[in-house]
Amino acid sequence: MSTALTRAVRRWRRGRDQEPANGFDRRLLAPMMTGAALNPVNSSIISVSLVPIGAAFGAPPARTAWLISALYLATAIGQPVMGRLIDLFGPRRLFLTGAALTGAAGVVGMLAPDLGVLIAARVLLGFGTCAGYPAAMYLIRSEARRTGEESPAAVLTALAVTTQTIAVVGPSLGGLLVGVGGWRATLAVNIPLSLLGLYLGARRIPALPGTGRTDGGHPLRSLDLPGMGLFAVALLCLLLFLMDIDSGAWCLLALALAAGAGFIRRELRTAEPFIDVRVLGGNLPLVATYSRALLCYVVTYAFLYGFTQWTEQGRGLSASQAGLVQLPLFATAIVVSTLTGRKQAVRGKLVVGGVGQIAACALVLLLSTGSPVWMLPAVMVVLGIPQGLNGLALQNAVYHQADSDRIGSSAGLLRTFGYLGAITASAANGAFFGQRADTGGLHHLAWFMLAASVLFLLVTVLDRSLRRIGEN
Repeated sequence: MSTALTRAVRRWRRGRDQEPANGFDRRLLAPMMTGAALNPVNSSIISVSLVPIGAAFGAPPARTAWLISALYLATAIGQPVMGRLIDLFGPRRLFLTGAALTGAAGVVGMLAPDLGVLIAARVLLGFGTCAGYPAAMYLIRSEARRTGEESPAAVLTALAVTTQTIAVVGPSLGGLLVGVGGWRATLAVNIPLSLLGLYLGARRIPALPGTGRTDGGHPLRSLDLPGMGLFAVALLCLLLFLMDIDSGAWCLLALALAAGAGFIRRELRTAEPFIDVRVLGGNLPLVATYSRALLCYVVTYAFLYGFTQWTEQGRGLSASQAGLVQLPLFATAIVVSTLTGRKQAVRGKLVVGGVGQIAACALVLLLSTGSPVWMLPAVMVVLGIPQGLNGLALQNAVYHQADSDRIGSSAGLLRTFGYLGAITASAANGAFFGQRADTGGLHHLAWFMLAASVLFLLVTVLDRSLRRIGEN
């Protein structure tokens, strides 16, 4: 009996380690979801830690806000860079490197003696969490090639739902960790997540080759380091300008434009560009998708930041009550993504999503300090519909529109444009609210969001190329 059982276990292990002949390799789902969740969980979990961190280091909100901005800056720059490295070298090594950096950031943040070190840990964390999403998109495209299934809708939906679910549990998990172990626990949680990522990445992600060089040379020689540097400088200066636009630091904007012009000139001249602007310029549907992503996340993050601030300062809710008001947004988004995810077409999702954003912004214009409490979650439910549709549709559009050899960097750029939207929303909140998030400022912010929503819908309706995605 024991001999037969031993043979059965051995056969099971051999079968488990062998690549499946047909169908998507389900063993990849765990590392894909783990890697893709690292960035959103660290984006949301910090929200409940800002007050205790400020109290610990005697820092005002203007300084602790850099804990959020540092992650956005590092991620916005690092996503396409890490994506390009994944294109060249394959996903496994970069996934493991990212997981290791995430763990190191958790250790540094947990032991940080002052706010400066903690901000540095968040920068390191931003770069470490950059690999998960581009690696996941690379693996999906690789599996599509292997199986011949060009549109793995269920897997793409699972990836989108994972990030949305993390947005729900992030603040709650952060509150639990702060209650149990203090604010340092919200950084230390990255250590076990990193170990899980390292284990799953080493055991389940195959050593797939990247595109390398067309001439057979070493992939390292394909790295466009000057292009990456100019891209980073341009984006860094632009984001710093947007984050503090009231200071009038126009020199930052001038530097961003100069570095951007130098970046384009460099990419047009080099044989192995970091971002092939010639191909990108010839792929207008992909450029339109990136534009829609920016507009979409301007509205999303303006709601998350501005509307939430108003519920506390303008409507008079407590912080915990304001957090509960957000739950219908994410819950609705998850349900909508799950129900619509198996349908490949993206145009209908984006059109309905654009209309839903317009409706949610219009509802905000009806709010006042005397509005009944039930209206607040009702607005979030309406916003949850486009939230569930747009994120999934944008992800699917990039998957189908991007050059297959650059799927990693293309997916990274999608995230970069999303973070540009977040920074723009943050700047808009500061401009419209000033010293206090009152109802007048909320209504001005709503008109700004409404304009972005209308532009989003126009860019979608006028884009005929979207009809070809998923309609066959």
